[in-house]
Amino acid sequence: MLPNIKDTQPEINKPIKTGKKSWNTEDWWAVWLGFGIIILVLINFIPKPTLPARWGSGEQQGILNTIPSEGFMPVVITGIVALFVFYLAIRFLKKEISNQFLVAFPVLFALTLVAYVLGQYGPWRHYGFNDVIWALAIGLFISNVLKTPTFLKSVLHTELYIKTGLVLLGASILFDRMLALGMLGVGVAWIVTPIVILVMYWFSQRYLKMNDQKELAVTISSATAVCGVSAAIASGTAAKAKKEEITLAISITLIFTILMMLGMPALIRLFGIDPIVGGAWLGGTIDATGAVVAAGSLLGEEAMEVASVIKMVQNILIGFVAVAIAIFFVSRVENKGTTAGSKKKVSAKEIWVRMPKFILGFIGASLIFSFLLPDQTVEAVLPTIDGYRGLFFTLAFVSIGLESNFKELAKGIRGGKPIILYIVGQLFNIILTLLAAWVFFSGTFFTLPF
Repeated sequence: MLPNIKDTQPEINKPIKTGKKSWNTEDWWAVWLGFGIIILVLINFIPKPTLPARWGSGEQQGILNTIPSEGFMPVVITGIVALFVFYLAIRFLKKEISNQFLVAFPVLFALTLVAYVLGQYGPWRHYGFNDVIWALAIGLFISNVLKTPTFLKSVLHTELYIKTGLVLLGASILFDRMLALGMLGVGVAWIVTPIVILVMYWFSQRYLKMNDQKELAVTISSATAVCGVSAAIASGTAAKAKKEEITLAISITLIFTILMMLGMPALIRLFGIDPIVGGAWLGGTIDATGAVVAAGSLLGEEAMEVASVIKMVQNILIGFVAVAIAIFFVSRVENKGTTAGSKKKVSAKEIWVRMPKFILGFIGASLIFSFLLPDQTVEAVLPTIDGYRGLFFTLAFVSIGLESNFKELAKGIRGGKPIILYIVGQLFNIILTLLAAWVFFSGTFFTLPF
């Protein structure tokens, strides 16, 4: 959704200043914070985040069962750790609101805990309605029905939360996971994805005439083809898309992710598609990793494993896609229409400036956890790192909801072209991925590894 541009306190919501020092930017702080957390976890300095527990099934029926067995104090400590992490960045990036941030963050964390409680309800979670979905819903309700309180605007740093979470995500995207399914998973995840991005962008310019919305078009294309929110942030940053355009791409993706998560498993069963092929299909098309796991679980354990690994393999492309988009926009899009003598030369420095720096953290974490750390260490620390990553994503989705406004969203759609682009592109993605899933996972052409 688009943030409400009728801001009563522009000094709070204006973009974070990058400052004179190249290291003091939001992208670089995502790297510093991400690796700082990884190091602190590796030396066992900070505890695993404690958040509301699962309830509503088995012996844990009542909502009070959501209180962790360790009690509520570890939850408070988790909030303090998160507050300190992001306060450190805000203190350097936007010192003038740092005191307001200290006051507002506990409220944002409390809303996040509510999202976790709702998302941990067993029957809802089984169908994919997890904490992230509820975080967005809570934020949207407050923003569009109650109106977001002014003091909360100092804490709505969506991209900082997501980018830091993406650096942590790199630790979970292990390159050797790709070997679990060999070239089969690569065939689905790496062949289809770039084709879909190129075709969608071409369609947006040739037929939808989104010539003045190139940044939005490539952001939607990447979000559709790769992995939704993460790809939208990375590609949108690389193309210098407006914050409103990135948020619009995220909103469209989230809405259709829910529909696909619920509808695609039903279609697979209805048409009698082999569960393994179906799992590969889900992994290559549904945009959110959590939704992929939820949808795959409806088809069985093996289908869920195939879907999950393909999505992880596909996620590896985030960094490469962002770099490619940065190069393309610097060298082609922003030079188009200028005379030969006035065209700016594309230097390596300019591409470096454009490239999202948090992607370096993502790739670095993936390389370190894939090749440098012992397997025992990786297995021991990943649950803690994943816990913080999930918390930061949920904080981000509450923030997205709180700064979103349905009226502004309607303005941003501009004749429905972004929606048409997504629907046409996703249909193409679904058809092409189904073909690839059948070729690589039906057993007709290749021997399956299980």
